[in-house]
Amino acid sequence: MRTDVGDANAPTSNDTLPALKLLDSSLRVCVIPLSAATIWLTVTNQQDNSIYGKLEFSNLMGLKYMVCISAICGAYAFIAAISTWVRCLVTKAWLFFVSDQIVAYLMVTSGAAVLEILYLAYKGDREVSWSEACSYYGRFCSRMKVALVLHALALCCFIVLTVISAFRTFSMFEPPSLPSKEVEEERA
Repeated sequence: MRTDVGDANAPTSNDTLPALKLLDSSLRVCVIPLSAATIWLTVTNQQDNSIYGKLEFSNLMGLKYMVCISAICGAYAFIAAISTWVRCLVTKAWLFFVSDQIVAYLMVTSGAAVLEILYLAYKGDREVSWSEACSYYGRFCSRMKVALVLHALALCCFIVLTVISAFRTFSMFEPPSLPSKEVEEERA
């Protein structure tokens, strides 16, 4: 059922904007402590083993990558949370759409890198003679799991943010119209 533009019961985009703006800002603000906690857990994570030596996050390239991406994610979330309330930037919905997509994809890649490290640490790889390491570095592996979960929660926030920014971007355009029956009859 189509409602007329002047219909008082029809929802307007201005009715949904404050709620959408609040959700957008809230999710961006939530990403900041999640990213900070991920960075802190990862950077401070180390364990010394009398047999195999000391293991630190800096020994593994995937963990360094996740720290860098979490820092970028947190900084972007902070800047974007402030920017959502600046009128001249809010009209640039495509800017948020592209930026949110890029950050979400970067978070997926860094999460996948750490997930692979954790998988190998728990399971090993017999084909290349890598034994599992978490039995020797249990605390290190446990903290990495928590950091990965926090990173995944920040990613979930960004997935919702990409949907919101896509809605904002594509709602500015008119949907394609279907040809009327008269035009179809003329073509036939």
